[in-house]
Amino acid sequence: MRKRTLFRLATATVATGAAALAYASLVERNMFTLRRFDVPVLPTGTEPLRVLHLSDLHMTPNQVRKQQWVASLAALDPDLVVVTGDNMAHPGAVPGVLRALQPLLDYPGAFVFGSNDYTGPVWKNPFSYFLPDREYTDGVELPTEDLRDVLTGAGWVDLNNRRTTVKAGGRAIDMAGVDDPHVERDDYASVAGPVSSTADLSIALTHSPEPALLDEMAADGFGLLLAGHTHGGQVCVPGVGALVTNCGLPRSMAKGLHRWPGSDSWLHVSAGLGTHPTAPVRFACPPEASLLTLIPS
Repeated sequence: MRKRTLFRLATATVATGAAALAYASLVERNMFTLRRFDVPVLPTGTEPLRVLHLSDLHMTPNQVRKQQWVASLAALDPDLVVVTGDNMAHPGAVPGVLRALQPLLDYPGAFVFGSNDYTGPVWKNPFSYFLPDREYTDGVELPTEDLRDVLTGAGWVDLNNRRTTVKAGGRAIDMAGVDDPHVERDDYASVAGPVSSTADLSIALTHSPEPALLDEMAADGFGLLLAGHTHGGQVCVPGVGALVTNCGLPRSMAKGLHRWPGSDSWLHVSAGLGTHPTAPVRFACPPEASLLTLIPS
């Protein structure tokens, strides 16, 4: 009797695990979701401004559904589009990224890159993400400059360790960004400094939301900090949330909008639209883009 009960429990556990894996790999990772947030960063009495935040597409050539969904976001008519890196996951990904972003290139835009805009992903043990000193391994070289040329050729601003003023929605936006801190390509010192007193608002970009970097950006007065990289945890526990962020950010901030501690700045972390190709699953954390409506504070 005991053996029969144990067998039934084991069978039920395996079946439940298989069902969860099937859901995570076949259903939820394709449940593209639009999040909406109001962010109080504008001066009193000014009109709202809408920012579409995209991140972590991890595009491969055959991901037509993702490409179509991202392209459909042009119907939101954003004032500004911001992309915070990890667009590619395959050497032939640029045409797919372009199909996704093409309708959005008609709007003002800015971008920074992530590590997977330079080299492709490699297989890794998923449990290695719990190791704080995990060594990063480069994969195959990706067509970084081809992607950069497509985006800048459309008029989008390259903010990899750069700073400039962007005009969008009738406003002057002081914008700064860094290349990916996750692989030590960032150089915030080269763009640091107090936000412009003549700008209507200020936004800073990074792929990986490393706390020390965010502290510096907030100290310079940037009102809105945008990042990706975490995938929101990618595989989360209902009622608990993310188990890991793959950076120094607390798990409670793995995705969504948060006031950055000790400052007047707001941080938005996108859970992203893709997955690592060797771990194509999402659980309790669907792929997402975010429409941020900036409003008077």
